[in-house]
Amino acid sequence: MKIIHWIGIDDHADKWTIAQFRGDEDKPAKEFELVPDASGYRKLIKFAKELGGEVRIVYEAGPCGYELYRQLTKAGLKCSVAAPSLTPRKPGDRVKTNRRDAKKLARYLRAGDMLTLIAVPDKERESLRDLVRARHGVQKDLLRNRHQISKLVLRYGHRYREGKTAWSKQFWTWLGKIKLDEQHSQFVLEERIITHERLLEQRGRYDEAIEAAAKAPEYVPYVTALTVLRGIDRLSAMTLLSELGDLRRFKTAPQLMAAIGLVPSESSTGDKTTRFSITKTGNAHVRHIVVEAAWQYQRRITNGPTIRGRRKDQPQGLINIAEKCDRRLNRKFHRMTSRGKRSTVAVVAVARELMGFVWAIGQIIHP
Repeated sequence: MKIIHWIGIDDHADKWTIAQFRGDEDKPAKEFELVPDASGYRKLIKFAKELGGEVRIVYEAGPCGYELYRQLTKAGLKCSVAAPSLTPRKPGDRVKTNRRDAKKLARYLRAGDMLTLIAVPDKERESLRDLVRARHGVQKDLLRNRHQISKLVLRYGHRYREGKTAWSKQFWTWLGKIKLDEQHSQFVLEERIITHERLLEQRGRYDEAIEAAAKAPEYVPYVTALTVLRGIDRLSAMTLLSELGDLRRFKTAPQLMAAIGLVPSESSTGDKTTRFSITKTGNAHVRHIVVEAAWQYQRRITNGPTIRGRRKDQPQGLINIAEKCDRRLNRKFHRMTSRGKRSTVAVVAVARELMGFVWAIGQIIHP
């Protein structure tokens, strides 16, 4: 009978902590540490290949990325990467060390269904994800800076009342007339405005790079297919592409919804079942853009020039999915709010179903 060796690795920037189990043995056959450099890779690969039998390796995704996975896979070893937020934790376990984590990962991998394994992106998609995430980061910085500007002038009695929309041309004309009495406060305001201009320029450069990437032949069919959905623009489509990749790896739509944390958490005891808010586990970047997109279904559905342009010349199958999505999600939004549900609750439920339509398109068109 062929023996399977289970190896758990606690991956850190300074060292790997490794635990190896032989078959069903309760205690690890070997525990050791390696430095994650060229020598460390050679020693780890040599150790795994000299074990004999089948070798299965696992570590948790983290700040060190997927280089360990790629190096081991390239060497012909079977390596998996686990989602850290979904790794089981014992409620009473208050002791956490690198050695315990390595052993726990190996045992969970051996158990078969204890770990949630992630699909490791290729280098090209990981690079695209870096670009899209950087753009979202600049947008967050821009919003934070705007809040700081508005709160600063508000503290000195300046409130914008000349128009309905802040950060418009009229708003900037109003802001430009403000001169704070205190020297240091005026300096801070001027620096905030300079920062705002710099962030706008930086966001524009990121938008140009993402726009160019979206025109790549391998991405065009995927992006144009997803943008038939209301609320999913090119940036949102590129976020879905870079973060999720091929949606066919999700066997059902609920699996995709769960992967981005849009399903309700639940506690069951005996005959009593209590549902709570969404789990918020999984991909927060996708969850954010889908919830933002879901607000589009609050208003009365009309096909303006933007939607007509996106759906022009698209296959009828995609148009049917998009039109069904319009009717269903708009009806769901108004049905929930008419029953007294807060709009913030309704939009999350709509976002969950929107991901179902994204999944349906992903079964037809994929990168």
